Amino acid sequence: MNRSARIGLLVATVVGLIVAAGAVGTVGLVQVAEAMASIGWIGMASFVLWSGGVLALLGMAWVAVAPSESADRLWLFVWARTTREAATDILPFSQLGGLVVGARTLAAFGVPQPVIYASMIADLTTEMAAQLIFTLFGVGVLLLVLTHAAVQQGLVPLALGGVGAMVALMLLFVFAQRPMLKLAGTLGARLLPGSVAAMAAVREQLDAIYREPRRVIAAFLFNLAAWLASAAGAWIALWFMGSHVPLWAVLMIEALIFTLRSVAFAIPGAIGVQEAAYVLIGPLVGLPPATALALSLLKRARDVVIAVPALLVWQIGEYRRVVS
Repeated sequence: MNRSARIGLLVATVVGLIVAAGAVGTVGLVQVAEAMASIGWIGMASFVLWSGGVLALLGMAWVAVAPSESADRLWLFVWARTTREAATDILPFSQLGGLVVGARTLAAFGVPQPVIYASMIADLTTEMAAQLIFTLFGVGVLLLVLTHAAVQQGLVPLALGGVGAMVALMLLFVFAQRPMLKLAGTLGARLLPGSVAAMAAVREQLDAIYREPRRVIAAFLFNLAAWLASAAGAWIALWFMGSHVPLWAVLMIEALIFTLRSVAFAIPGAIGVQEAAYVLIGPLVGLPPATALALSLLKRARDVVIAVPALLVWQIGEYRRVVS
């Protein structure tokens, strides 16, 4: 990462932290702390365990589009997805940093690099497609049930803008896969020996994946199930907090939150974006700002509980491979 990129990430992180702190200050630190404490240890443990199930679904989606990888290697792809999410959630990187960590995790266990990168591309494509469906559901609910209140707060234009950005990103990602790989191979040929063969191997694996539509459909369905399960996890957390918001309402909130996080992919962990969005969207379905913000912070705490041990284990493995 060059100096300009590091400075950009630092500035984005600082601004995000200021926005998040401002949201807490506006709502009230005491109220937010009390709402967070209301989940209890059992509720927090249930929330974390449920999130482990979501990671399992994401691992299933990834292995589904990994040629030559059998189902008994599922644990490896679940672990790689866990380290990938951990790096994205708590390290000062963008989502690209998480992808690198996930790829290194698989490579350490002998998965061929062409399989890693081709399956990652296919997995990201199906994940984006599943998120688009989930987002359209959230926007549909927003328009059908909460249009008047949403327009007053400017949320409908924001949500529709997020959908438009997601569609554009997805189309760019889908249709630019092969041209970008070809371009990377051409440029790499002038800089790195063997890069043309490496890119050709990735293209070959990617073509093999798309020749098996059942694999792609399976990955899409697993990713869609993961989006829904992740949103349901927020509903479970709210239930333990004593806030019995309807499931459909939480699905709508989470769909919009995930969309805004995706659009703000350059901000590490979408810090500030997530907190502001919860405060803005939550009251539309009767969720008090303090409870909505507490949910956002509890999700951050859950990420830390899962990510810190995962990254420590991953780092120990990296160190052992270096010294061996």
